[in-house]
Amino acid sequence: MKSLTLRLDEALYLKISSLAERQRTTRSEVVRRALNICLDKDDRFAKGSVLELAHDLAGSLAGPSDLSSNKAYLKDFGR
Repeated sequence: MKSLTLRLDEALYLKISSLAERQRTTRSEVVRRALNICLDKDDRFAKGSVLELAHDLAGSLAGPSDLSSNKAYLKDFGR
């Protein structure tokens, strides 16, 4: 497990300490839980396949459907 040091103002430190005491756990555990909740809500860290993440974009462009498999489209590629 990696370690991280951070500075907290007195009020935040007391809130974390109080919650840890009420839950009978450590301040580190309280902070880890809070960070996980915050990061899980952030869409930038969404999980899933590329198709699941870009489902609103799939099929939004016009063009040949066999572009990646039809060698006729690769005739002048790289020139």
